[in-house]
Amino acid sequence: MNNQTNAIPAGYRRNAIGDLVAEERIKPVDKLRDEVVGNVVTKAKALRQAMLDFKLATMGEISDFVELSASEYGAKYGGKKGNVALTSFDGQYQVRRAVGEHRVFDERIQTAKTLIDECIHSWSGGADTRLMAMVEHAFRVDQQGRINVNQVLSLRQLDIADDNWKQAMDAIADAIQITGTSEYLRLYERQPNGKYVQISMDISSL
Repeated sequence: MNNQTNAIPAGYRRNAIGDLVAEERIKPVDKLRDEVVGNVVTKAKALRQAMLDFKLATMGEISDFVELSASEYGAKYGGKKGNVALTSFDGQYQVRRAVGEHRVFDERIQTAKTLIDECIHSWSGGADTRLMAMVEHAFRVDQQGRINVNQVLSLRQLDIADDNWKQAMDAIADAIQITGTSEYLRLYERQPNGKYVQISMDISSL
């Protein structure tokens, strides 16, 4: 029934606000613009699907090689959490697989913030205004109401010899939850100076 409701009668096109417009009332330039946009988007979607297929196939190829290498030759590639870097024999190219975690804070982050505030206010003479500003900046929320994990974790790098502060930092670590992971594929080419530069797959930067 929905298909019948949304069906466009012969000789008409639906405009941007959903109204039906007769073909003879549409200017040639508007028809041409519609054709150009449609062709570009169709090709872009096909390219996007090809890139997705390439990524999936490449990730599978990398995983197969790493498994083969580990089982037959005992070689070790990459680092923590499944990160892998493969280099061509001549050193010209590198293929890197990176695994990134999706991290969020649970409700315990509010307890950590309270402990930090209590710690700062308890210090005799008050806290350094720069430290207070750093804490407030770290705990600010984004447009989705979420706290940036990396900003808060930057507080753990501060060398503060205070037991209450360390307790607050432990509370931050306990509040982190891993909600999932993403795999990233990056290709690199070695330049004459020996530096590896990423081969861009972003159409806007080509």
